[in-house]
Amino acid sequence: MPTVRPVDELLVTEGRALKHVQVREYVRTLVTGAAPGSPAPSERELVHRFGVARMTVRQAMDALVVEGLLERIPGRGTFVARPRRAASRLTSYTEEMARRGLLAESQTLLARREQAGPGVARALNISEGDAVIHWRRLRRADAAPMCLEDAYLNEVLIPGFLQSGMPTSLYDALESRGMRPTWAEDSINADAATAEEAELLEVEAGAAVLRHSRRALAGEKVVEVSRTAYRADRFTMWLQVGSES
Repeated sequence: MPTVRPVDELLVTEGRALKHVQVREYVRTLVTGAAPGSPAPSERELVHRFGVARMTVRQAMDALVVEGLLERIPGRGTFVARPRRAASRLTSYTEEMARRGLLAESQTLLARREQAGPGVARALNISEGDAVIHWRRLRRADAAPMCLEDAYLNEVLIPGFLQSGMPTSLYDALESRGMRPTWAEDSINADAATAEEAELLEVEAGAAVLRHSRRALAGEKVVEVSRTAYRADRFTMWLQVGSES
């Protein structure tokens, strides 16, 4: 897995990395190549060394834990993690539906250039107000609505995307540009459908939906941020898990 902060921002202000990025990269240099189980520097030590708040240090350490470089052991501390098993290949919606034996279809509801709001900017590692492509699609499986997806793309990485015609598969289009996501962070939560979502998904207002947020990266570049509302009565999320001996 690339050495990238997966959840929080890798921001640079006037050419200087933010404090939590400085702390994170300092810790990375200390622990990279160290034997699994080796202790990481303590939060107290890092607070003293960098003169920052404990929250800043915790943010930096959290990044390395999520990345898989460090692991926390309750009651003992933070240590160099054992190597993770290889993650499954990321699949597009079309590929995922085919795997389930369903025919995927998509209807573009919106495709336009916008200015990135604060949340999207942080997730894409760009500045607020930078140009992004907002692509909203109603996605069907065997002709019935399955989900409503809003994808945001960094326009700088995919110039001319809107002018070339909207592709059938986003991931295939990114792959043709050498930008297919190789890994991602996903978060999932249960919620109730809004009135607009209910109408488009053909469910009752307030019906259960699964909200899936994704931040997808190609190597070290964030290429896609998406928010998807799935019909809970049609979609089950499958995850691969395992244990190491």
